[in-house]
Amino acid sequence: MTRTSAPAESSLALTRRARRIGRLLTETHPDAHCELDHDGPLQLAVATILSAQCTDKRVNEVTPKLFTRYPTAADYAGANRAELEELIRPTGFFRNKTNSLIGLGQALVERHGGEVPGRLDDLVTLPGIGRKTANVILGNAFDVPGITVDTHFQRLVGRWKLTAENDPVKIEHAIGALYPKRDWTMLSHRIIFHGRRVCHARKPACGACTLAKVCPSFGAGPTEPEVAVKLLKGPRAGALAEAVGLDPALVPAAATATTVDVP
Repeated sequence: MTRTSAPAESSLALTRRARRIGRLLTETHPDAHCELDHDGPLQLAVATILSAQCTDKRVNEVTPKLFTRYPTAADYAGANRAELEELIRPTGFFRNKTNSLIGLGQALVERHGGEVPGRLDDLVTLPGIGRKTANVILGNAFDVPGITVDTHFQRLVGRWKLTAENDPVKIEHAIGALYPKRDWTMLSHRIIFHGRRVCHARKPACGACTLAKVCPSFGAGPTEPEVAVKLLKGPRAGALAEAVGLDPALVPAAATATTVDVP
């Protein structure tokens, strides 16, 4: 008997499934937000630069002292390199990040009057600011909708087969076409939350996932509910379990740590 492949998903069907995923994510992660502590565009830009290859938890441990010591772009521009390196050392790659922070401060002072610009085209010309970082800044400091394609986002939209693209910019445009622009920023937060709390890279909690019925990759992780529930993470891990009809008492106490320590 000859096997026939499943028919290709139409553009309309893909959009409808994407929107359903979006609605489920809204219900699943009502607490989704930017997990980098900041007050204003400059602090967010600095924190996002520091977050490269580092957990948000570690960045948030470092930034209070950093923000107090360097409150303005001019302070970063004129920073003592050795002192700045020592302050941000715990975030890793501290020499490269120091170069970026000093360069960022200098560029902001020289080209933007010491203020972080609110346009993508301007942001991506700044040291240490790529398109992903620029979208984080725009969405969370300027309320300009943007899609943040980090490793979690890229992994999940691939698992959901919302796009076959691998290039972050192409992924950004492909996913942006499936959702209203007004939803882009919060969609990014919710997808990243889901990636950190449920749909992990190595062992996703498939059997305890609210998206199980619409996920074409269901089975990539344990499908047995009593096994999968133990993989849930975050302060709302119990609520995530309840959302799929599981006893929240099955979630290990350690899984409900206040901060999800995942890069």
